[in-house]
Amino acid sequence: MTAQPALAAALERKPPPAGGFSPAIVRLEVRRLLRNRRTMILALVLPVLFFWGFGLNSSYVHQRAGHGNMSAVEMISIALYGAVSATAACGAMVSIERVAGWSRQLRVTPLSPAAYVVIKMLTSLVLAAGAVFAVYLVGAVTNKVSMPADLWAITGLCVWIGSLLFAAFGLFIGYLLPIENVAQVSTLALTLCSFAAGLFIPLGHFSPDLQTFARFTPLYGLSQLVHYPLAGGTLEWAWILNLAVWLAIFVTGAAWRLRRDTARV
Repeated sequence: MTAQPALAAALERKPPPAGGFSPAIVRLEVRRLLRNRRTMILALVLPVLFFWGFGLNSSYVHQRAGHGNMSAVEMISIALYGAVSATAACGAMVSIERVAGWSRQLRVTPLSPAAYVVIKMLTSLVLAAGAVFAVYLVGAVTNKVSMPADLWAITGLCVWIGSLLFAAFGLFIGYLLPIENVAQVSTLALTLCSFAAGLFIPLGHFSPDLQTFARFTPLYGLSQLVHYPLAGGTLEWAWILNLAVWLAIFVTGAAWRLRRDTARV
């Protein structure tokens, strides 16, 4: 009889605020991420190698672009590629957690799917910060990148925050696909999106039809926005709409798949 009041109280217990979101869980996730040396090295080394090999072309130094030179444009592009690659990889790591049964363990916690997605996205920012810092550091020490001092901070911050888009993408893919397919699909999708956004080849080299198609791809709006402080000109609301729509799609998809995953017995 004494157990009945306790059971009734437990059943009537209100869900925690913010869906169970806690800074302590974020710190735990960050520590787990930092122990993954392979992921950390890939996130920091590959963007630097790309920038060193393709972005430091001597012809870019004297080629003006907006408020700086083409080397600055390339630095922002490669930093964005590195940041979104890092956040996507961090998000896609949930496929490993699914195999380990972690998703099912979430059923016995008050953590909501939306809160868990937010926690994973915030954790991925640590990896993205390292990628952006590494590329910008190379740009600074080589003395080939020319743009005002304030734009170094502004563009770097825009790239860092904007990379959250592909953290949500990584989570969506990680919950949607089997573990053996996640890496291949996410890498292919990210590469295609990067080409469509003009990170490797300027969009001006594309045909008009491909340029029109590129405007609807996930990375297009983000790429235009992070380059805008350097390029100047007119800010188009279509860029913001593109970013907002794809972010909503990926976050909603990740929360939906997590909810289905934790509902399984």
